[in-house]
Amino acid sequence: MRVILGIQVGDREHEAIKVQELLTKHGCIIKTRLGLHEASTNQCSSKGLILLEFLPDKDDEIKSMETELASLESVIVRKMIF
Repeated sequence: MRVILGIQVGDREHEAIKVQELLTKHGCIIKTRLGLHEASTNQCSSKGLILLEFLPDKDDEIKSMETELASLESVIVRKMIF
């Protein structure tokens, strides 16, 4: 089974450090990380999107990370399972 989390950070300026701390805390279970954000020639977007793919058989740790991320005010977490 392959688990992927989509994480939308609604207020990068205030939440990015907290999100990064959680990604580092759970870093050993992350297989792939892809960060996306809108950028123009004038400024960076205040929103960001992170896609995470996890190592297999880490369901409890993934759930813990998902819960911690979702507790942040401007963060939305969506899970995909293949």
